[in-house]
Amino acid sequence: MRKYLLPEGGQFYKANLHCHTTVSDGKFTPKQVKEAYAARGYSVVAYTDHNVMLDQTHLCDENFVALNGYELNANDPGAVFKYRKTCHLCLIALKPDNLRQVCWHREKYMVGNGAANRHLVQFDPNMPDFERDHSPECINTMIKAGVENGFFVTYNHPVWSLENRSDYENYHGMHAMEICNTGSYRTFPEYNPVIYDDMLRMGKKLYCIAADDNHNGAPLDSARSDAFFAFTMIKADKLEYTAITDALLAGNFYASTGPEIKELYMEGNKVCVKTGPCEKIVLSTACRKTRAAFREKGKRLTYAEFVVEPDDGYIRITVTDKNGNNANTNAYFVEDIL
Repeated sequence: MRKYLLPEGGQFYKANLHCHTTVSDGKFTPKQVKEAYAARGYSVVAYTDHNVMLDQTHLCDENFVALNGYELNANDPGAVFKYRKTCHLCLIALKPDNLRQVCWHREKYMVGNGAANRHLVQFDPNMPDFERDHSPECINTMIKAGVENGFFVTYNHPVWSLENRSDYENYHGMHAMEICNTGSYRTFPEYNPVIYDDMLRMGKKLYCIAADDNHNGAPLDSARSDAFFAFTMIKADKLEYTAITDALLAGNFYASTGPEIKELYMEGNKVCVKTGPCEKIVLSTACRKTRAAFREKGKRLTYAEFVVEPDDGYIRITVTDKNGNNANTNAYFVEDIL
């Protein structure tokens, strides 16, 4: 009997879950972002401007969902920015009417046009201004506040942030981390499967997303463009705000920079994956023992199955295409699937 890890029913919707506009330091207006992404087959964009969340749901229609959100940062107080560690988190509102920001400061932390839009932000006036610092205590407080107040919380671009194991091992409770970030990937090695596996092996049960972090400072058709590369394929019953965010909470998605994953399910003790044409399908685990299927010359590779062993800890699938681009499933812990 099959047990689907990605739902059997529903439809996949292409999403960018990290985006900046003229509300903070992006070059496109929210409407221009919608038009650019919708023209390239995207159905979902999370508007996550720096430190300012405005309601963008007026952009929603039958073919497009705009998710409300914002990006928080906590910086090391060092004087020279290029050496300064930082932690960035995106908070995506799980409900369209959840417009009250958490961890708000009335005067600080504005980026770009954020100061001009400060007066539009909704927050709890009874709460004191939230002071930030680059410490596990502060960052965990931000994560907890986001989760407890109805946000999907992602941990962003750790390589660009100059963070390492000594930092993220102390962060707890976020829903997902960015396994790839287009804006950073253009100049940094911001494809992060090693960091994802490191966090999983610490016992952190979290998902992985891929996102653009687009600011659109370069022409869309240029090699320097930070748009349309890293994306998340969300499987949901319908293209509607809470259907999309419910799917995020349930982990019904995969992260990609190109390859397609069509089905993912268990049959007994085997995990089975159906894909678009690819070069390699790899099963990663919590230990050194991985399994792989490779395309043979003159044949198509669109399916693989692997035995899941009780001591694997967790499993996740990576699909690699002929261009070297990758699709990554979320991790599934063996205790939950066997």
